[in-house]
Parts: sequence; structure tokens; C-alpha cells
Amino acid sequence: MNLPNKITVLRVCLIPIFVIIMVAPFNWGSIELMNAQMPVTHFVAAIIYILASVTDWIDGHYARKHNLVTNLGKFLDPLADKLLVSAAFIILVELGTAPSWIIIIIISREFAVTGLRAILAASEGEVVAAAMPGKIKMWTQTIAIVLMLLHNFPFGEDGFPLANIALWISLFFTIWSGWDYLYKNRHVFVNSK
Repeated sequence: MNLPNKITVLRVCLIPIFVIIMVAPFNWGSIELMNAQMPVTHFVAAIIYILASVTDWIDGHYARKHNLVTNLGKFLDPLADKLLVSAAFIILVELGTAPSWIIIIIISREFAVTGLRAILAASEGEVVAAAMPGKIKMWTQTIAIVLMLLHNFPFGEDGFPLANIALWISLFFTIWSGWDYLYKNRHVFVNSK
């Protein structure tokens, strides 16, 4: 296993740590950043989420720069992203921070694209790497999740609803990138028996 794939595996390993910090009954107190008051656990989880998200850029950049792109990496990297995003969004629904219907759309898109990727890998023997719309989708989701974890930092509860706006933007890019992926790979449905 090459270094970029090991970095991707590290991202997967950070997911349970993130989940435990968010859902275990730790009482580490609260912190206020500008107008945003939040539990320390949410702040720590946001840092872990940011660290995990940055590994997405690091592994991809390193793999392309050193010609270490593999089919395993093309499969594992988006899967790690989907696991991380799904875990965060499900926790945010449980906390009452994110509307469940938006998260259902986002996670449904992730399952649909993952299923299509598996079909393409089985029928054509090639794992399709993430395209630019999918990368934009991932980063808009990351921004929305971090803002929700940080309780709309820097605006807090009474200010500009940046976290909600970021969630709507991520929903738009989620739908757009899903449609783009399905449209570009529609031949799988046309040629299937």
C-alpha cells in the first residue's frame, strides 16, 4: 500500500474518533468563539473533521505529483469521504442542527454514486476517479459541516446564518455533481440488459 492510500486509511481511522467525541457523554465544558457558544467536544470534533478533510487534499495531491494514483486509491478515497461526511451529517441530524430531509438527499446521492462506481468497476474493470463537480461538492459539504459543528462561527446564534447558507450551497452541489456523474456514465444504463 502506497503513502497516499495510507493517508486515506488514516482518514477512515479518524472517523470513529470523531464520532466518539461527538456522541459520548463527555462534559468538557463550553467555549465561546466570538458570538458562537459551543461545547468543547464540538470544537475538538471540528478540528478532527478539518484534519481528516485536509488529508483528502494531501493524499490526492501527493498521488498525482508522484504518479502514485491507483485503482485502490480511486476507490478508497471517495469512499472515505462518503463515510466521513455521512457520519458527520447523521450526528448533526441527531443534534437537531441539520434538517433530516436535506441529509437524506445528500446521503442518497452518495449511495447512488458509490453504486454506479461499483457497476462501472465490475463492467469496465476501471475505477472512475472523482471529477471536479464531486470535489466541489465535497468541499462545500466540509465547509457546511465545520460551520455547523462550530455553531455558526463566527456569527453565533443571533447573527448571519452562514452555516445554513453553506448547507444549502452544499445541497446544490451535491445534486449537481450527482446528476453530472450519472449523466456522464449513462451508458451503463443504456447498455445494461
